[in-house]
This record gives sequence, structure tokens and C-alpha cells, in this order.
Amino acid sequence: MGKAGKLSRYIFTVIVMFISWIMLTSTFRKDELVAGFIVSLLVAIGSFEYLTEHGLGHFSPKRILYLLIYSPYYIWQILLANFDVAYRVVSPSMPIKPGFVIIKTNLKTDSGKLALANSITMTPGTLTIDAKNDEILIHWIYVKDETIEGATREVGTPFEKYLKEIFG
Repeated sequence: MGKAGKLSRYIFTVIVMFISWIMLTSTFRKDELVAGFIVSLLVAIGSFEYLTEHGLGHFSPKRILYLLIYSPYYIWQILLANFDVAYRVVSPSMPIKPGFVIIKTNLKTDSGKLALANSITMTPGTLTIDAKNDEILIHWIYVKDETIEGATREVGTPFEKYLKEIFG
């Protein structure tokens, strides 16, 4: 896949930023969508050259399909985590076991690793602290497994199986 032209890269950046805006705001109100689109247009002006080399070439049918599958899965994981954290807050008998864990990722691209780190952070009960090479340091509200393999299986793998198809 060769380097795309500036317009292709700009349009791709606007689209990705706007989709990210929608996912982060979780709303389809007209004023929110207009604001998000304007912000995406403006931010993309100064950032598209740093964010993509392939532009609209990223939109392969396979990637779009996996993105369409990932989006509701991601939202579902956020909802489950919200209920889990809320239940831990209102129920003193529900244990917490906070701690730091390291997970390993098989994602090769920086954008894939960024998407994984953000997916983890946006899910209540987990927070990405640092990412270097193939390791991500996470603070977890209830550490189920302290081993790298176990933490990766619990925290990273559920997101990564989709993200590797989207980001390569």
C-alpha cells in the first residue's frame, strides 16, 4: 500500500476523528454531531500528515466489517464494566483488589496499540498507565490474575482480537 495524497489522508483523518467523537460522546444529538464534525475538520488540518500515510486506503471491506463488529462489542464491554464498578461501589461486600498488571500485545502498528490502550482506559475499572513496545501497564480495580499471560487474557485479548483485524 503506497503513500496516499494529502486530500485522501485529510478525509481519512476527519472520518476517524468524527467516529471517535461519536464513540466518546455516545450521543447522536444534532448539536453534538455538528460540533464533533467541525472539531474533526479543524483538528485534522494540523494533524493529518502525522496520523496516516495511506489515507482512504485504510477503508478495506474487511476492516470496515471488523470495525462494525467491534463497535457494539466495545460499547457492550463499557456497559458491563460500568455495572461492575457501580455494583462494587454500592455493595461493600463486593471485593476490590486494585493493582497494576502488565499485558502483552500482539498488535504491530502504533495506531493499533493506541486503540487498545484507549479501549482499556475507556472501560471503567481499568486505566492504561504506560505503553512501551509490546507491553502495556494497566491499573485494574479488581486484579483477577497477576501474571502477564492471565492479565493479557482478561484485559487485552477481548479487544485485541478485533483490533488486529482493523489496524493490522
